[in-house]
Amino acid sequence: MLDAKDTKNRLKEEVNGLKEEANGLKEEVSFLGAGFFTALKDQTHTDIQLKPANNGLSMPAHRALLAARSQIFKNMLDSDVCKVPPMDTLTLSEFNYEELECLLEFLYIGSLPKEKVEKHVCSLSLAANKYEISYLQKFCDRHMFRSKNTSNALDFLEISDICSNISLKESILNFIAKNMEDIAFSDRYEEFALKNPHLCVQITRTLVKKAKKK
Repeated sequence: MLDAKDTKNRLKEEVNGLKEEANGLKEEVSFLGAGFFTALKDQTHTDIQLKPANNGLSMPAHRALLAARSQIFKNMLDSDVCKVPPMDTLTLSEFNYEELECLLEFLYIGSLPKEKVEKHVCSLSLAANKYEISYLQKFCDRHMFRSKNTSNALDFLEISDICSNISLKESILNFIAKNMEDIAFSDRYEEFALKNPHLCVQITRTLVKKAKKK
């Protein structure tokens, strides 16, 4: 029969083993992602060009990877009606060049540098919703949960509404209600209110609920 010390040591060993296994998996995923991204940068066997809005420069990609990451992309590339011949161009007009570059980087690696996430999280979240890229959507949601502030809360609220993310939306509504004075007198709020009257109603209702609890 194991005493308390032996049990503690065994649990510690198991925890350390799980950590090592997790780190190994993380390194493996990173290694695989880096390989794919190198193939993209070197244009190794790329077979399709993606073009952003405003006739920006196109960028190469791999049809197979796009299809693997998104069922919507798969349907677009496999459809008899929308089939794209090898090395032809697929235009994604909702992106500018920088946004499309970030989307591709994420699809190939599964992550992005912090500065790119902060700059493009809204467009990436909309892309994840449109093209049903669930892992990217979760990635963006986690960032918005953690990084909301008085400068970006209205933008994040719009995104959560478009993407029908109820938990994120409730979190942001509560944050806005808590910081309403700073947000309501910002330059952004008037433009937001004209564009999103239904969200302003929801902000008002959240404020009333908070007032009743006091």
